[in-house]
Amino acid sequence: MRRTAGLYLAGVLVSGFGSTAVWLVSGIWVKSLTGSDALAALAAFALWAPALCGPLLGALADRVRRRPLMVGADLAMAALLPVLLWVDSADRIWLLFAVLVLYGVQGVVHEAAEVALAASVLDRRLLGEFNGLRTTVGEGMKLIAPLVAAGLFARYGGGPVALLDAATFALAAGAFALLRVREERPRRREAAHWLRDTADGLRAIRSSATLRPLVLGGSFTMLLAGLNGAAVYAVVDRGLGHAPAYAGVLYAVQGTGSVVAGLVAGPVLRRVPERLFAAAGLGLFALAVGARALPYDAAALGAGAAIGLGLPAVLIAAMTAVQREAPTEAVGRVAATAHSLLFVPNALALALGAGLVAVLDVRVLLPVVGAAGLAGAGALAAPLRAGSRSGRKPRPAPEPRTAR
Repeated sequence: MRRTAGLYLAGVLVSGFGSTAVWLVSGIWVKSLTGSDALAALAAFALWAPALCGPLLGALADRVRRRPLMVGADLAMAALLPVLLWVDSADRIWLLFAVLVLYGVQGVVHEAAEVALAASVLDRRLLGEFNGLRTTVGEGMKLIAPLVAAGLFARYGGGPVALLDAATFALAAGAFALLRVREERPRRREAAHWLRDTADGLRAIRSSATLRPLVLGGSFTMLLAGLNGAAVYAVVDRGLGHAPAYAGVLYAVQGTGSVVAGLVAGPVLRRVPERLFAAAGLGLFALAVGARALPYDAAALGAGAAIGLGLPAVLIAAMTAVQREAPTEAVGRVAATAHSLLFVPNALALALGAGLVAVLDVRVLLPVVGAAGLAGAGALAAPLRAGSRSGRKPRPAPEPRTAR
């Protein structure tokens, strides 16, 4: 079990490094070639847009063995990314956007397979701690990858960053290929059942008193996160007066907060309900977004660290609940549906924010986003406070799920 977890986290580490690098550099790349803040924000939208098809793509993770699916998806991206070497002028930006969309498709499928595989081979009582470590490893790459990527881009351009990411995908495929896990062949299903399987994830979330508020709260959080993310280049340029590459520094500081969030998630989730953990994370995120409007480097750096601490708490709580509550044979569908419900609002908000930052001062936009987040955190925590006043005992931890 320890070797399995180690290889799993190694794959997450190397792929997380490359993914963080491309995520950051794609916006800088577009900004440098076109000079447009709006198009730079749309680069992030292209990455998140495939989450719209999450339930359909996630059904694939329940129809095939998950480990080979993860290996194949990583190798496909390793072969595709070198195409970005041809993006050297504004008239070839379309090629970058096309690759980013395919990048997003791979991410949705891979995420569903990862979550489902972990749920099937790990003790469900340890899922919160494992997801926290996964967040620490993956998000911790924000401590290194943005600085390396921004420096590499500033010196050599975007092509070498794309090659670096291709190499990390190949290494991740190797790590996942070495996993020794026992997976039964999924029951063969007719193609006519594909749409019905796709809808199963939504039904499972809607019917669960545990999953429904967590996923809806996470959706609202990611909506606000999209507006915040769309404003980052405007904050760097108009608010702080720095070059676009300074965004790499802010993302590195945000990674520090994410590392802490991942380390504390497991111990905290053993003691408090997922919903309370998510509400606290949303509240901290909201306060930090409002503070980001201040035109001072210290405020921007502090806000970045707090955003990194608060935002992952909401996502860890939601996905841990999915792994604990969903039936083993349907975890891929439920996880991908939850992923869509969480990240589609983020993609839409990035597109909306790309327009807002062109016409609205971030000193107005960000405080409004922060106020909305505080209201959402209060709504998420309200039933817990009501239950405490009424004397109801907290829900006991679930029993371990037996392996198939």
